[in-house]
Amino acid sequence: MAEKLPKKDVVIVGVGWAGGIIASELTKKGYDVIGLERGKDRDMADYLHGHDELRYSTRKEMMQDLSKDTVTFRNHTKMTALPMRQYGAFYPGDGVGGAGAHWNGQTYRFGPYDFEIRSMTIERYGEGKIPKDMPIQDWGITYDELQPYFEKFEAMAGIGGQEDEGPMAPPRRAVFDKNGEKKKYPVGPMKVSPMMKMFMDATTELGYHPYIVPTANLTEPYTNEDGVSRAACQYCAFCEHYGCEYGAKADPVVTVLPVAKQTGKFTVRPHSTVIKVLHTDGKASGVVFRDTITGEEYIQEADVVVLTSYVFNNVRLLLNSKLGKPYNPETQTGVVGKNYCYQVQQSGASLFFEDKEFNSYAGAGALGAVIDDFNCDNFDHSDVDFLHGGALRVMQTGKRPIATNPVPPIEGLPGWGKEWKAATLKWYHRNISIGGQGASLPNRYNYLDLDPTYTDEYGMPLIRMTFNYHDQDKKLSKYLAEKAEEIGKKMNATYIKVNGLELGDFNIANYQSTHNTGGVIMGNDPETSAVNSYLQMWDADNVFVVGASAFPHNSGYNPTATVGALAYRAAEGIEKFIKEGGSLV
Repeated sequence: MAEKLPKKDVVIVGVGWAGGIIASELTKKGYDVIGLERGKDRDMADYLHGHDELRYSTRKEMMQDLSKDTVTFRNHTKMTALPMRQYGAFYPGDGVGGAGAHWNGQTYRFGPYDFEIRSMTIERYGEGKIPKDMPIQDWGITYDELQPYFEKFEAMAGIGGQEDEGPMAPPRRAVFDKNGEKKKYPVGPMKVSPMMKMFMDATTELGYHPYIVPTANLTEPYTNEDGVSRAACQYCAFCEHYGCEYGAKADPVVTVLPVAKQTGKFTVRPHSTVIKVLHTDGKASGVVFRDTITGEEYIQEADVVVLTSYVFNNVRLLLNSKLGKPYNPETQTGVVGKNYCYQVQQSGASLFFEDKEFNSYAGAGALGAVIDDFNCDNFDHSDVDFLHGGALRVMQTGKRPIATNPVPPIEGLPGWGKEWKAATLKWYHRNISIGGQGASLPNRYNYLDLDPTYTDEYGMPLIRMTFNYHDQDKKLSKYLAEKAEEIGKKMNATYIKVNGLELGDFNIANYQSTHNTGGVIMGNDPETSAVNSYLQMWDADNVFVVGASAFPHNSGYNPTATVGALAYRAAEGIEKFIKEGGSLV
């Protein structure tokens, strides 16, 4: 029988960015909060001497153990889904800090079009522009309404960027104090490397509008309003898959979690897998969790339950708890599992230069330059057969020797053996990639539900992912690939290998992006959304579901800043709920 623990004001499930921000904000106000994390605890000491590519990049030290918990996948409803047994398309992490510990640090805001995508599309092109199987919807909040929360996240994390980003980037206000001046970013941008300059010069000549990628890799020493001081980035390039041993990369472990712990009001309980939300008549009373070390089961009661785990786990926990109405793709009723989206990442161009070399081993997770000329609704879609778009960028995140073996498309060059090895040595320093990051818009048949066959180590059904690329994705991918090729030619590359011209079925075996979204989406209508604009469930007003699971679609940007902004808004809403109760909208 499960042991009942002392009741708390708030129980948080998952201690990453969203959980850490909510814990920090609520404990500063005096509330008792407990965070349940299925993985291990972490602090800065865990990151020291961590430049081990085999351990972290190849063997995925910071990711979840797929032999105990994974997802099942199929392209369409007539297939039988099978478990993902080894890492491929995406890397769900675990442990305190979550994805915020092993991310790259690229910190874009989603644009105004994203939050009102349906209204703005109809206003500009008419309702007939939206395909019948594409259930895009407004988010229930505008960019202007969310902007103060973006600014709170950026001030906390010390986000750096270029003051004048041009007309295509999401608009910013000058609100950050720096040496007596108002700035649009708390700190300045990252350095401009030679490959970034080549990209920016070429795209400017083509009439586009490049700018330096916004970064959570600190560009100078910084102290935030909570008194947390961090050092500047060393450009060592061990960001993605790694914790930052300098603390330069913004991470819940070095920003919000220490603040929450210092209040004395926050407890982190690692190695704790939550298996059910307890609820009756639209009210949650707490959660049931299992200690993964001892196997013992506990009940944690709380006035408010906040789910802040990864997309798949938020959806799975609601479905396993029978909380919220499951989505049915045939009738398009129900909301939990609806609008699962990914990203279109295959489009781009790999450039090879016979006469140039680059120090590609150095860099940072957010060191790069980008254009948004083909992102959001920044260009006229009247003559194209897709909506939204994507960013095109050159990133210098650091090419590591085990996983990086680029060779140009030379006829007759073998893909193995002595000649291939010689080619990889020659071209390793002569290679640049232009990467496309395309939006993923919902399709009625892309969704999440519980697998009827496969379970985890505790006998709980796994989440089943039904997903494929549709015409929208294929046409967007081709469009971005052609633009990348155009830029590559302008950069005078000797060889250009274009990717993404023909997008086939989604393949879960190849890495693409860990930017999964949707399944517990936000909106104004309980018939079409699971949570309101404070991420409060329509079906249980003391349950908040926070994270990228709330996105009704995925944009052409990295999602973390938008997750952070929504977490600050949710924290505000939770406090208001504790004081006043009831629905917040």
